[in-house]
Amino acid sequence: MNTVKTILELRAAVARARSEGKRIGFVPTMGNLHSGHAALVTKAAQRADFVVASIFVNPLQFGANEDLDKYPRTLAADQEKLLQAGCHLLFTPNVEEMYPDGMAAQTLVSVPHLSEGLCGASRPGHFEGVATVVSKLFNMVQPDLAVFGQKDFQQLAVIRALVRDLNLPIQIIGEPTVRAEDGLALSSRNGYLTDAQRATAPTIYRTLSRIAQAIGQGRRDFEVLIAEGRQQLVEAGFKPDYLEIRQALNLRPAGAHDRDLVILVAAVLGATRLIDNLHLNLDEQ
Repeated sequence: MNTVKTILELRAAVARARSEGKRIGFVPTMGNLHSGHAALVTKAAQRADFVVASIFVNPLQFGANEDLDKYPRTLAADQEKLLQAGCHLLFTPNVEEMYPDGMAAQTLVSVPHLSEGLCGASRPGHFEGVATVVSKLFNMVQPDLAVFGQKDFQQLAVIRALVRDLNLPIQIIGEPTVRAEDGLALSSRNGYLTDAQRATAPTIYRTLSRIAQAIGQGRRDFEVLIAEGRQQLVEAGFKPDYLEIRQALNLRPAGAHDRDLVILVAAVLGATRLIDNLHLNLDEQ
């Protein structure tokens, strides 16, 4: 696996691979990688001949009071994980390489509707930052396919819409959430949890599972189910940001007759904001 820092080097390496007839797969990340990221790279390696990953902690998607400065930088460990997962090329640009004229002068990409509500409500500007940096990376790499985790369900929906609306010839693949044995979704932010908080954290997945089970058994009183779920989180020590049942296809509020659902949650435990979701298609049960 080669590591490059400039767009020029990146494009040259991808051009060589493409000249050899290779199909290009891409996995963008912010580093501090775990098994969930490795699963994305493994999926890309299964679907493509040449896998590119990027590590860039994108300041454009962090709010004023978020954890940009303390976000862990673990390049050496990340390189080892990427190599083992089947990555061929790693792109590690700095902020100046990505935003040479500064972020204030940067053209922005906005995906309406899907970026609103849920995480978009509590993190204004976040998805604009995500859409902008992903658009830039897509133009730099020009992959045939890109793999994203379903744990960030709203982000995945935003990126699918971006690719569709801008007519980008890129296949977007959603990879199922990788979980610890106790059900907690793997996340770089899990490292911020104390031991006691880590023991409590799986409650977030158990709450989603209880709601999904109740819906699967025929309950359609969504507002009551959400109220019960929020109470479970509060009793466990969480401060819920949102807990909602949405239509999986478009993230609109779900009604009693909808069949393809996603239950989404964001909640703060201590100082750490955790997100998770469960996709529930009643027609596939």
